[in-house]
Parts: sequence; C-alpha cells; structure tokens
Amino acid sequence: MTDQNKINIAVKVARMYYYQNMTTEAIAKEMNFSRSTVSRLLSFAKSEGLINIQVLDPSDEPRHMEKTILDEFNLQKVHVVPVPEIAGEAEWLDRTAQYAAKHLNTLFDSKMILGIAWGTTLSAISTHLLMKPTHDSQIVQLNGAGNTQTMGIEYASEIIMKFAKNFSARAHLFPVPTFFDYAETKKALWKERSIQRLLDLQENADLLIYSIGSVNAGIPSQVYSGGYLDEKDFVELEKLNVVGDIATHFFREDGSFTDIPINERVSGPDLELFRQKYGVCVVSGLAKVRGLCAALKGGLIKELVVDEPTARALIDNFIE
Repeated sequence: MTDQNKINIAVKVARMYYYQNMTTEAIAKEMNFSRSTVSRLLSFAKSEGLINIQVLDPSDEPRHMEKTILDEFNLQKVHVVPVPEIAGEAEWLDRTAQYAAKHLNTLFDSKMILGIAWGTTLSAISTHLLMKPTHDSQIVQLNGAGNTQTMGIEYASEIIMKFAKNFSARAHLFPVPTFFDYAETKKALWKERSIQRLLDLQENADLLIYSIGSVNAGIPSQVYSGGYLDEKDFVELEKLNVVGDIATHFFREDGSFTDIPINERVSGPDLELFRQKYGVCVVSGLAKVRGLCAALKGGLIKELVVDEPTARALIDNFIE
C-alpha cells in the first residue's frame, strides 16, 4: 500500500467512524479488514493530523476568557489553550505550541506564502508540526539572525527548514544581521536585488506566524538571551518605555513603534506589516503579558493563541 493510498483509506475509515458513528467492527466488515487494521488506520489518521477533535463546553472557562479578550481588543479570533497553572511555564509553552502547530494546518495551504519570525516560541511550535504536504507554497524568514557572536544561521534556519519540510514548501532564509550597527548599512543592503526579492516575499505573504519577545520572560526570548543586544541597547529600550518586540521590531506600552531609534537598525519588517497582514500570534508566559497587551492595543494581532494562565493574567491586569 502506497503512502497516498494509506492516507485515502485512513480518511475514509475516519469519516465512517466519526461522521457516521460506525463501530470498528462494522467498518471492518464493510471494508473487509480486521478490527485491528481499522484501529491502526484510525491511529495513523490521528498521528498524521488527518483528524482534529474538539471538545466544546459552554461552561468552559477558557471560552469565557476568549470572549472577554475579543470584546476588549480589535482582533478576529482568540484561542485560550487549557493548561493548569501548577504545571509551570515550560509545560504552558509546550501545550500552546502543540495547539498552534495543529491550528496552523487549518490555515496554511498550497500556493500560499507563510512568513515566520523565528524565536523560542516558533522553535517550540516546529517540534509539534503535523505533516501536511502542499504544492507551490513558500516559507520566508521575516528577520535576520546574525549577531556579534554568531551568524545565528543554524538556529533560525533549523526552524524555517522544519516548517518547509513539513509543508513540502520552498524555504527562503534571510541571511542578514538581527541588528545592524549602522542604519546606513541596512539602507544600502536593502537596495540589493537579492534582499529586495526576500522583502517582496515578506510583503506578499498570505499568513504570518510570530510571538511577542520579552526581556524578562520565564523562558527567555532568544533575542534577549542570545547576545543580540548589548547593555546600552537595554538602557535605551527601558528609557523609551519599550515593552516588547515582534520579529525584533520594538514597540511601546501603548502599542506605538515610531521614533524608536533601534528600529532603524533592525532587520525585521516594519510593524505596519502585522497590521495589514493576517497573522497568528502565539504567546505563552506571564512576563509576556505586558507586551501582549501593548501589541493588542496597537492592532498588531489578528489571531491570538495563548495559554490559560497567561490569558487570565492579561484579563486580571489589563481588562476592567
């Protein structure tokens, strides 16, 4: 049996089991299979992401949280991922990343361009991706990964290539520094045709996936812990009331991002791109709540995936 034949049969068995409420015994009889074969096909369908099971409970607290956030901020969708607070932030991130990976399969398809802002959260998502072959699709890196200690290519490219392999998509890496020493250097490089090609892909992206960077996160954001910023940068960010970044482009507590000098030297796209494009922001961790609230105020998020304790902290601290 070829892989495609196996997928086709697994989907047919799953439809009979979930849509027609047939027992495994009835399916086995109709398909001329053994019951164990039917069970294996159902397990295969689940492991390949062909089955998406949702439990809808009207009294569920995460659903109430989603409505509260939607009513307060201008965004289209919110997904609050259930997780016990006692589990700890590493587990919060893992479950949120797993949910986001599954949800991405419902959004990204053939002939689409996906823009990815690499980082700790996207790295976690990349470990939970469910195989979904597409055609004529592309994955483009949104921000450079180099710093004074390393070009950062291995870390960022590993994330991008995992997404590309998962979706059978063409990968476009962005081999430039995360932060330039001089704004003039960036302006000159941005005129190069090879860089212009990547910038055009970013501008034409159909979907963006990213997170909020935070300097004090329990699980540190890569840009703050990986040697990308020096002491004077941190002083400047604090002086300007910067609370977070998206794709290494910084923003203030009110969601504004203009007249922040370091933004003239970043390789990440202007945050207007996130206002214009449809994007999924995946956030986990209490230290990111302040930045999350600012990004929501600034209209930088269209769809949010957030763990339950972080969502509760957002509501308790920033929504009356």
